[in-house]
Amino acid sequence: MIRVLLADDQALVRAGFRALLDAQPDIDVAGEAADGEEALRRVAELRPDVVLMDIRMPLLDGLAATRRITGDASLDGVKVVMLTTFELDEYVFEAIRAGASGFLVKDTEPDELLRAVRAVVDGDALLSPGVTRRLIAEFAARSKAPADDERLAGLTEREREVMALVGIGLSNEEIARRLVVSPLTAKTHVSRTMVKLGARDRAQLVVLAYESGLVRPGWLG
Repeated sequence: MIRVLLADDQALVRAGFRALLDAQPDIDVAGEAADGEEALRRVAELRPDVVLMDIRMPLLDGLAATRRITGDASLDGVKVVMLTTFELDEYVFEAIRAGASGFLVKDTEPDELLRAVRAVVDGDALLSPGVTRRLIAEFAARSKAPADDERLAGLTEREREVMALVGIGLSNEEIARRLVVSPLTAKTHVSRTMVKLGARDRAQLVVLAYESGLVRPGWLG
């Protein structure tokens, strides 16, 4: 059973998400929070698998709350998906750097929301359809010239190649086609790379790909 915490200051939004999620046989809404401070308390108390976190909330915004959650080693198993009103919310870039596993717009289709919850539990990054490459382009534009990163020294050449492909926004299926391997093999390479680098999930792997210099601006295509 996947346990979810809903953190949003709008009761109607929480109610809508709860109705959808609780109707699923494999998902349980463990609790709700109306502000960032309450979200932190509930996360510590309930230890949910996934937090659906609104970016803009009173007392403590979702971005600050996410940093606190992802920075706490005891909460390593908690994944955060940011909820935004607009796909290119000004805080989305920082949310990914803060450790969020991805983000969704609030008016996303029900099936996409359900896929999101299940995907992040499996360690996949989740971004609203159509915005992955735009987000990565934004990350590339903001990235500074990287120094040599010793963290990549332990990766095989194939793992570096896979990491670079993740960095330009390819899915496991697209990576598999590019490398002429099975999707399962591609997923295994991605998972091993994340373990070696200590990445929480695929979203953080994208960040590391740019920060390490493995992928650079202009590589998008």
